[in-house]
Amino acid sequence: MILDGKCPSGPIETSWDRARFENKLVNPSNKRKYKILCVGTGLAGGAAAASLGELGYSVHAFCYQDSARRAHSIAAQGGINAAKNYPNDGDSIYRLFYDTVKGGDFRAREADVWRLAQVSNNIIDQCVAQGVPFARDYAGYLDNRSFGGAQVSRTFYARGQTGQQLLLGAYSALSRQIKAGTVKLFPRREMLDLVVVDGEAKGITVRNLCNGEIESHWGDAVIIASGGYVNVFYLSTNAMGCSVTAQWRAAKKGAYFANPCFTQIHPTCIPQHGEHQSKLTLMSESLRNDGRCWVPKKAENCEKPAGEIAEDDRDYYLERKYPSFGNLAPRDIASRAAKEQCDDERGVGPGKRGVYLDFEDSINRLGEGTIAGRYGNLFEMYEKITDENGYKQPMRIYPAPHYAMGGLWVDYNCMSNIPGLFVLGEANFSVHGANRLGASALMQGLADGYFVIPYTIAGYLAQTKPGAVTTDAPEFKESAESVKGEMDKLLSINGTKSPSALHRKLGSLMWENVGMARSEESLKDALAKIPAIRDEFWSDLKVVGSGEVFNNQLEQAWRLADFLEFAEVLCHDALNREESCGGHFRTEHQTDDGEAMRDDENFCYAAAWEFKGAGNTPELHKEPLKFENVKLAVRSYK
Repeated sequence: MILDGKCPSGPIETSWDRARFENKLVNPSNKRKYKILCVGTGLAGGAAAASLGELGYSVHAFCYQDSARRAHSIAAQGGINAAKNYPNDGDSIYRLFYDTVKGGDFRAREADVWRLAQVSNNIIDQCVAQGVPFARDYAGYLDNRSFGGAQVSRTFYARGQTGQQLLLGAYSALSRQIKAGTVKLFPRREMLDLVVVDGEAKGITVRNLCNGEIESHWGDAVIIASGGYVNVFYLSTNAMGCSVTAQWRAAKKGAYFANPCFTQIHPTCIPQHGEHQSKLTLMSESLRNDGRCWVPKKAENCEKPAGEIAEDDRDYYLERKYPSFGNLAPRDIASRAAKEQCDDERGVGPGKRGVYLDFEDSINRLGEGTIAGRYGNLFEMYEKITDENGYKQPMRIYPAPHYAMGGLWVDYNCMSNIPGLFVLGEANFSVHGANRLGASALMQGLADGYFVIPYTIAGYLAQTKPGAVTTDAPEFKESAESVKGEMDKLLSINGTKSPSALHRKLGSLMWENVGMARSEESLKDALAKIPAIRDEFWSDLKVVGSGEVFNNQLEQAWRLADFLEFAEVLCHDALNREESCGGHFRTEHQTDDGEAMRDDENFCYAAAWEFKGAGNTPELHKEPLKFENVKLAVRSYK
């Protein structure tokens, strides 16, 4: 099937303005009659719930954490992009649009990216009005710093805790609506099914994580803003609770999953220190503004302390390979370059899986106080984890799974192929293509939540009778019984393997075969081995405790069950895409100097997969991508 993204026609510069005007509206006095369910309370979900509540809709917001403030958006460090051009260095809406399309290796919709760039400036104004404490320069103006994939400084930041500060801003707006009564918050609820009635999304089934109760909730529309799925690799920079479950439950009800193979590996993470580690720690990409990446030129120097290696014996490999962008090369390129050095046996630290991020030059030039002012909490975090002082010796970093560019397929209105199901932020696929530029995740989440969904959801609701479907519909009872049956099945296996042990097994297979580099051989090997791990899961899983109390092992097991099905779809997508682009690197498709080689003739489309059951090949639907404003070109940062 060929999918229609429903993008506006005509000049892209006025596309979003025209789309807003042409969208149907809901009368202010009618808004309170509509109930909207919002799954997830991070930047996208929290901003959406707050904005829709402010407009007068009745919103029910759900999160599995004990507080909306614990959403994984809080972990973002480096900043948020916007085309304000405060430094007067040549930025514009068009340049942000161009950089994002190019950064995504020409695998995103132009219209969606233009809208993102256009509303980016509104986000900064909104957040400043909320009191978000962005960094300011000596004169008191908002400060900017550089990030990978751009030659201008457009990233607004709050030291190394930008995500936390932006989330607190969204949370304050959300709390205001909770107090006003337009939003009702349901913490400690995990979505375990999407209820579809007559082909439209009309509710969700959730488990109360405190008492195990299975609850049904109806709504006139459902929003999923549940984040990404890179914990399919087990070790990642994501919080351990991040999962694919909300998206996958929608996919099992017919929602298409788009571009699942587009996963991002972040180049700036603290290297793994042991086989029993359960999470990796991100060090902000912003550090590459003042830190220089290097490895010893000779393998025999790798055991020496960094301070004993002469300047002439150091290989500043990013500056050597990409002189135009240097240490601020995009994430996918910087990650592969780091792996290349380690594969050449020039890695440093335990296991030789690390490269140096060195601040000596910047400290000598600017002073330690200036560097501490920009990144102080990041240096503190690094020292707490490694017991090494990054001011006195180079940090050690290595790439790690970080972000999902793929997600549920949505049209220009952020609505999936299931009418009434809207998907926001990292949970959808729309704007980042095959690689996300740093500081654009926060931009997308807040753009979708504050400025896109309030317009686009009205177009659907204006044609929907409020309260037409409630929990009295038989589909709700069927859904609740199905979820209860799954829980009983998980608890009754009573085998010998813990959920974390089996997840580690799946993650190791996915990282080795479908991580930074993929090949036909490795992908087919993964597809052959995943069913065996899934069979082991359903025959030898051990979940202690019961389903009537708080049971973290049961939560882990349920999420792993979804990863074990989703992982196959990810592999099928990677196997089908016979090209290299962005974060998807097929070893068979690379240039002589190791760069990604796209195939625009055969793969210039978004791949949307329809789940056909575990162990079966999913069905591929395509949305052709057109590039009329940024011409297809070889993506070069040299």
